[in-house]
Amino acid sequence: MNKLIQRTSNDMGTLAEDARALMTATADVAGEKVSEARQRLAAALERGKEIYGQAREKAAECARVTDATVHEHPYQAIGIAFGVGMLLGCLIARRGSCGGD
Repeated sequence: MNKLIQRTSNDMGTLAEDARALMTATADVAGEKVSEARQRLAAALERGKEIYGQAREKAAECARVTDATVHEHPYQAIGIAFGVGMLLGCLIARRGSCGGD
């Protein structure tokens, strides 16, 4: 999970860098359409930063709440994890046997 978060963060950074490079490369290009496109790109970058920050904060808060809940109720958490694992295992096994018919 941590690798996925790091990879997503790197991808977002690369996307932002590429967008900034495109804005810099088109800075001397005249034209109303290019100017409008640059403004939309700048606005999209800002919205992307805000959304990414909000999602990151929410994910961190969910992780803290989950951690606290598991520490408060460890046996219930183990039971739920076992039950969900059994359910998924049965569904996967059933699906695998249906495909062979």
